[in-house]
Amino acid sequence: MRVVEARVVGYSCGVQHNEVEPEETPASGVVAVHDELVRLVRQLVAGDRPPVGSPTFAQHSLLSFVARNPGCRATQISDAFGVHRSTVSRQLRGCIDEGWVHAEPGPLRSGHPLSLTDGGVAVLAGADARRVEEVRDRVASWSDGEIAAFARHLRKFRQGGDTDRDSIGDDTRA
Repeated sequence: MRVVEARVVGYSCGVQHNEVEPEETPASGVVAVHDELVRLVRQLVAGDRPPVGSPTFAQHSLLSFVARNPGCRATQISDAFGVHRSTVSRQLRGCIDEGWVHAEPGPLRSGHPLSLTDGGVAVLAGADARRVEEVRDRVASWSDGEIAAFARHLRKFRQGGDTDRDSIGDDTRA
């Protein structure tokens, strides 16, 4: 196995920030896929600020989960997303403060049952529409066949060959 050298662009962490110029090998294709996925996730999570009154990517994900699971609790979101409850609580607090999520009374230990407000439903619908439009803009020059193939390849990659596996990633919204 041959080690691929990376050209440093200005950051010290090779996995997340270096531009990689791999040699042409099958392994280098895997490295290129990994690097593009890292860049895409970073762009989605920390990309442009959403318009005022719109959710961040993290808030959008939380709103989508609550919409699909009315009455869920922060602990369930934490488990489903694989993040610490304090992270969920911080995002949730922002959504409650914006008036998008309502927390029902309930025992604090297990968390309060959550639901979207009418404003939350509207904000989520608007965010979904904007994100679909962003994708539409990025693939505007692609043929229908290229778009369909891209979707198939992404699905195959996400499922890792296991087409029967259920996943939090099955939600088509954030």
